[in-house]
Amino acid sequence: QVQLVESGGGSVQAGGSLRLSCAASGYTYSNYWMGWFRQAPGKEREGVVVIDSSGYIRYAASVKGRFTISQDKAKNSLYLQMNSLKPEDTAMYYCAKDRSIWLGDPPLDAARYNYWGQGTQVTVSS
Repeated sequence: QVQLVESGGGSVQAGGSLRLSCAASGYTYSNYWMGWFRQAPGKEREGVVVIDSSGYIRYAASVKGRFTISQDKAKNSLYLQMNSLKPEDTAMYYCAKDRSIWLGDPPLDAARYNYWGQGTQVTVSS
């Protein structure tokens, strides 16, 4: 059974930084897509940044240049360094993973992912 556990959320002022972590377990395939998604109240879940097993990364335009994804395959962990945070970044952040269907260009579409963590709240005040 695949389990994803996020941590690292919190409250910061605009311009501040946070680092999210996601610990994965139970995934048995070598190829995967994995990434961070977020959902604000009243809005649909949106892709923030995703990475595949080969290291190909895709960022949403709204976070490019401010957020950085990284992974530690030995620890089965995924990280999200968030800098220059804005109030509009406020949301529940989720880690997601699934088996990759194609090579390169991992999708930001949440519907492509079947395994999800419970989420961690990020709140950015102005």
